[in-house]
Amino acid sequence: MPKMIFVNLPVADLKQGTAFYESIGATKNPQFSDDTASCMVFSETIYAMLLTHDKYRQFTSKKIVDAKTSSEVLIALSADSRDDVDAMVGKAQAAGAIIDPTPTQDLGFMYGRSFEDPDGHIWEVACMDVEAATSGGDQSAAAA
Repeated sequence: MPKMIFVNLPVADLKQGTAFYESIGATKNPQFSDDTASCMVFSETIYAMLLTHDKYRQFTSKKIVDAKTSSEVLIALSADSRDDVDAMVGKAQAAGAIIDPTPTQDLGFMYGRSFEDPDGHIWEVACMDVEAATSGGDQSAAAA
């Protein structure tokens, strides 16, 4: 069985968060969702667990940071192509996300962009030509 990742994110508005993630292509798994949590599926191995603040506090006694003003984590997803990167960021923008809060990366062999969800969590989306990267591919297209 492949390893799976569950990213647990505190959200201020569970319905808004769920709708946002559905709009960028994740699907809600009702088996692991209720009025305190939404299990958002990106692939058979990648899940985002959106948790109300009360639910999130059941797992930690630490203060929940305001991700709009502080950063604790950057979450990255792979994409198959530059077009797929741009498409996901475009969907996020259409759903109200702040786009490109971190600089776009264009290294020739790797291309990446980012967006902030409604709670300020930053997601990076990137594609990489592994063969070009391992053979010292063209890095002349690096973004300024």
